[in-house]
Amino acid sequence: MRILVIEDDDETANYVVEGLREAGHAVTRSADGREGMLTALDGDFDAMVIDRMLPGRDGLSILAAIRAAGVTTPVLILSALGKVDDRVKGLREGADDYLVKPFSFAELSARLDALLRRPPLQDEVAELRVGDLVIDLVSQKVARAGEPIVLQPREYRLLCHLARNAGRVMTRTMLLENVWDFHFEPGTSVVESHVSRLRAKIDKPFDRPLIHTVRGAGYSCHD
Repeated sequence: MRILVIEDDDETANYVVEGLREAGHAVTRSADGREGMLTALDGDFDAMVIDRMLPGRDGLSILAAIRAAGVTTPVLILSALGKVDDRVKGLREGADDYLVKPFSFAELSARLDALLRRPPLQDEVAELRVGDLVIDLVSQKVARAGEPIVLQPREYRLLCHLARNAGRVMTRTMLLENVWDFHFEPGTSVVESHVSRLRAKIDKPFDRPLIHTVRGAGYSCHD
């Protein structure tokens, strides 16, 4: 199997790379986040081991970039950040597994074996559509009725989450967990303010709304 290891610490990288090669895998190592991301996008790997804290570009932003580009290769995140919220964030960003440092090679190897046994995922869709709204997940561009719409990163993430769940009611708690990664207290009005700004761009200039308030429940995106 071809495995990419993105790890800047030489001691940890040598430990992982040598162990994987002894197990019969072909291993490529990158020590820098930007270089690692380009390698991940250009290479054809069976699995990736990505450190969370890297120079150049952190592991979760690499993960977000390759998932946005449609790369479905299984990813195991390595990190010294081991709190529940840290692990949850890594998994929600698209990791298939999360291993906390320090770790044993036997556990890392077993987790990779489990990932490699999983059936391959179907290719992710390249775009989301709700009515005349089109979200290009590769370029991260948004247009409605052919008119381009410029969104801030959090607005884009919120819209994508609503569009992926088109027709379903997304509660305020669901949006806080999936779009803001638990970083805001329950009393904050951040969801309401972002939905309001999103509506001003997505709905107000057009004939009919796509983002609907479900009174007492949350929000739903549908034509």
